[in-house]
Amino acid sequence: MSLSDLPGPVPDPAVVRAGGTALADPVVRVRPVWITGVVLVNLGINAAFFGPLQVLLGQQAAHFDEGQKEAILALVTGCGAAVSMVANPLFGAFSDRTTSRYGRRVPWVLMGAILGAVALVALAGAPNVAVMTVLWCLVQAGANAMYSAITAAVPDRVPVPQRGTVGGLAAMGQTVGILVGAVIAAVVAGDFAAGYWVCAAALLAGVVLYLFKSDDQPLPRQERPPFSLWQFLKGFWVSPKRYPDFAWAWLTRLLVSTGNHMVTIYLLFFLTDAVHLKETQNIDPENGVLVLTGLYAVMVVITSVLGGRLSDRMGKRKPLVIASSAIIAAASLILAFAPTWIGALSGAIVLGIGFGAYLAVDFALISQVLPAALDRGRDLGVINIANSLPQVWAPGIAYLFVKEWHGGYVSLYVAAAVIGLLGAVFVVKIKSVE
Repeated sequence: MSLSDLPGPVPDPAVVRAGGTALADPVVRVRPVWITGVVLVNLGINAAFFGPLQVLLGQQAAHFDEGQKEAILALVTGCGAAVSMVANPLFGAFSDRTTSRYGRRVPWVLMGAILGAVALVALAGAPNVAVMTVLWCLVQAGANAMYSAITAAVPDRVPVPQRGTVGGLAAMGQTVGILVGAVIAAVVAGDFAAGYWVCAAALLAGVVLYLFKSDDQPLPRQERPPFSLWQFLKGFWVSPKRYPDFAWAWLTRLLVSTGNHMVTIYLLFFLTDAVHLKETQNIDPENGVLVLTGLYAVMVVITSVLGGRLSDRMGKRKPLVIASSAIIAAASLILAFAPTWIGALSGAIVLGIGFGAYLAVDFALISQVLPAALDRGRDLGVINIANSLPQVWAPGIAYLFVKEWHGGYVSLYVAAAVIGLLGAVFVVKIKSVE
C-alpha cells in the first residue's frame, strides 16, 4: 500500500460548500489508478494533437503545394488555434454546469474523444486545403473539450499539497503523448493519411481507464445556477482588478507559451532549411524531429515529476516557475546561434529540462489562484486561452521572421527567448502563492 492509498484526513464539514462533494475543496489524496487515468487522457490528447502538428500537417501542406507549405501550415494551425481559444473555456463552462449522473467532466471527455477521432479519420482524406482546415478545427474542438474537462478534474479532486505531483505526472503524460505522436509520424514514413488513423486510435484508447475510474462527482441540479446568457458570457471575463493573481498567471502563461510555439512551429522546416539535416547528417528531417522530441520528452518526464514533487515539498511555486522559464529562453538562444544538428540536440535537452518543471509547477500555481470552485472548468479554460492564443499568432510571427524579415531563424529564436524571459519576470507579481 502506498501513501496515496491512505484515506487522508476526514473533511471538515465547515469547508464543504453548499454544492456538496462536487464543489468541496478536496482534502483526500487521489489514488494511483485515478492519476493513471488522467495521465492516459493527456497522453492520448497530445499524441493526436502533436503528431499532426509536428509532422503530418506539414507533410499534407507540402502535398498540396510544396512552394506554399509554410503559408498553408500557418493558415491551418492558426485557424485551429482560434477554435481552440474559444472551445477550451466554452466546453469548460459547459462541463461546470453539467449535472449528468456520471459527473461533470466525464461526458465531455467522452464526447470530445469521439469528435476528435472522427475528424482525424476524415482529415486523412481531405481533398483540399479548405477541407483540411475545417477538419483540423474539428479536431481542435474535440481535443479541447477533453482537455478542459480533464484539467478541471485536477482541482476538483486533488488537494493542494498533492497538486504539484499530479501536475508533474499529467505533464509527463502530455510529453509522452508528444513523443508517441512523433513516433506515429515517423513510423508511417510519409503516409500522413495512415498517421491520422493511428492518431485517432490513440485518442480513443487514452480515455478508457478514466471513463471507468474517474470517481467524478455529480453536480446536484438544485446547485446549478439558473442559466442567463448574459451572465454566462460575462463570466468569461475574469476581472484583473478583482483577481490580480489570476491575471498575472494568465499573462505569464501567455508569454511563455508564445515563445515556446515560436520555437517549435517550424521545427521540421528548421531542420530541413537551416540545419540542412539530410545533406549534413544524412538524416531525414522527419526522423530528426523524432530524435529531438525523444530527447525533449525524456527530460520533460524527469523534470516534470521531480519539479512537481519538489514544489509540493517546498510549499512554494514561484521560484521554480521563474527558473524554468529562464531555462526555456536559454534553449531558444541555443537554437538561434547554433543552427546545427549538435545545437538542435542541445537545445532540445535544455528545452525539456525547463519545460518539464514549468508545466508541473505552473499548473499547480494556477490551480491555487482560481476564483471559484463552481467555475473551475471555465476559469481554467480562460487560462488555456493563454496556451491557444500563441498558436494563432505564433505561426504568423514565425512566417514573417523566416520568410519576410532579415535574420530568419536566428532573429526568430532570439525574439522567442526575450518573450519567454518576460514571462519569468512577471511571475513575481503573483502575491497569494509563494
